[in-house]
Amino acid sequence: MSKHDSRKYGLAIIGAIAGLWLTGCSQSNPTDGNNEKPSVVATSTMITDWTEKVGGDEIKVTGILEPGADPHVYEPVPADSRAMEQADLIFYNGYNLEPELIKVMNGTGISDEKTLAVAEVVTPFDYEYQGQQVPDPHVWGDVENAIKMVKAIRDRLIELSPEDKAEFSDNAANYIEKLKQLDRWIIQQIQTIPADQRQLVTTHDAFQYYARAYGLAVTGTLIGISTEEQPSAQRVKNLSNAVRESNVPAIFAETTINPALIKTVATEAGVKLAEQELYSDSIGAPNGDANSYIGMLVVNTRTIVTALGGNDTSFEQAQSSQNNSSKK
Repeated sequence: MSKHDSRKYGLAIIGAIAGLWLTGCSQSNPTDGNNEKPSVVATSTMITDWTEKVGGDEIKVTGILEPGADPHVYEPVPADSRAMEQADLIFYNGYNLEPELIKVMNGTGISDEKTLAVAEVVTPFDYEYQGQQVPDPHVWGDVENAIKMVKAIRDRLIELSPEDKAEFSDNAANYIEKLKQLDRWIIQQIQTIPADQRQLVTTHDAFQYYARAYGLAVTGTLIGISTEEQPSAQRVKNLSNAVRESNVPAIFAETTINPALIKTVATEAGVKLAEQELYSDSIGAPNGDANSYIGMLVVNTRTIVTALGGNDTSFEQAQSSQNNSSKK
């Protein structure tokens, strides 16, 4: 064998050994497995939370809206479009909660088989807007609706990844049990408010499902179901008068909306503005008490109950009591 042939032969052996070594390293790298997980995109922070709870470690979840973002007026960025195009599945609210994101989905030709309008598994309340009846998209205010949506997410994830059916089913069952406890707890808390004070006045009309499910009346709002609306001076005055006549002890601002006008209403009506703002269209910051769907409903309920003259009990305490009772 010539020197030239020997050199070629030796390089081939070295290359083969290096290839085997690199292959072995890549197989032993635990992060590579993440690339094999189904990729799921969720729009609102509530849907992202539910998807993570049900999917667990078996899927990769990308949430488009950050905590505190308003889905009604959110303007998509190029990264949102790329995430949707590359995803195996997209969960969005529907009922036109996130209009610009829905336009992106429609504009990029994403197939219906790849998407699920999670809220549209719930029969909505209708709302009159500009002379037309439109569905109210804030269905998550009623925890029973959230349970329906979690089941829909579970079923669609099972279709996407049948081999993970057991994990998705177990995760969903455990989470749904917590949601049932939350539902019972909210009912108990609202009942501690004096009957004539069970009235909600908020910045925008996002609490109809919550109010009807748990025994509150929505006395008034500054704007309708979309935060794109701008209230007139006359509407501010009318709401102030309605609040004054209702004798409601407090009204509420919201975390995703500038509180200036609702503060004006409180001042003119001579009532208290609750110190804690309500979470309407988004969960709270990662390090806060409202950093999940359950946390969001707990904070809202305790805020409402305290401001309207009720006696609130922590959800954790109620859970502990229920768990202890079930063991007896």
